[in-house]
Amino acid sequence: MKLRIVTYNIHKGVSALGNRLRIHALKRALTNLQADIVFLQEVQGRHDVLALRHSSSWPSQGQHEYLAEDHQHSAYGMNAVYDHGHHGNALLSSFPITSAVNHDVSDHAFESRGILHCVLPIAGQAVHCYVIHLGLFAGSRLRQSQSLIEAVESTAPRDAPLLIAGDFNDWTNALGKSLCHRLGVSEVFDRQLSVRGFGDYLRRLSGRGPRKSPARTFPSAMPVLQLDRIYVRGFKVMEASVLHGASWARLSDHAPIVAELFLLPAPATALAISANAEHTNGQLQPQQ
Repeated sequence: MKLRIVTYNIHKGVSALGNRLRIHALKRALTNLQADIVFLQEVQGRHDVLALRHSSSWPSQGQHEYLAEDHQHSAYGMNAVYDHGHHGNALLSSFPITSAVNHDVSDHAFESRGILHCVLPIAGQAVHCYVIHLGLFAGSRLRQSQSLIEAVESTAPRDAPLLIAGDFNDWTNALGKSLCHRLGVSEVFDRQLSVRGFGDYLRRLSGRGPRKSPARTFPSAMPVLQLDRIYVRGFKVMEASVLHGASWARLSDHAPIVAELFLLPAPATALAISANAEHTNGQLQPQQ
């Protein structure tokens, strides 16, 4: 079964400068993408100050509910709570959400972070989706990625199809190798490799192939940092791209990633995990 997946940090539905309203344009843009599953970060569940400032146009419901189309289901994981509101991660899905649990992975008092875990029944399989937004500090991200691994290992069967997507804030790409080894996942741009310099040329001659590199998604006006990711297990990646340009730059400081995936039949999922283990030099760790 073919699926279109999107991950997008929407910057709370307002512009990065001046808090100008962007939520209505975001809804139109997401609707036009016709995605089956949307992973959202920095979703405003409630904000009394902005609601008062934009009294005639601020949505009356949480942004996750507003952004969901009539045919979509939504789940919201509240992370940061303050006097005038709260925000967190969200999942929009064309498939029913049979369960939704938010795992608190806050590492210190200055950043509230969570992992929203949703289960979707798709083509006779339970697909486990994890929406994440990791911290700004390297040490925090490392500990939070370990919490993510533990959360997946404890909540998803070993052979279940997985979708892990969000804002990793991992501009040095320090976390991907561990996720791939421990969970048997691959990043959607792993299959879209290109020779980017003499070093990659030597790697290809040696048989190792060019260095893998996630997509650049921040800042959206001129993306230079690799912050956002989609990791998959039990899926074949058909295509992946970053949406950028002037129209997207006006909506958020992040550019969205869109991936076209094919959900493998249940028996093929285990084979895909095994193949990924070989692809990562056999360093896939068994579950505890």
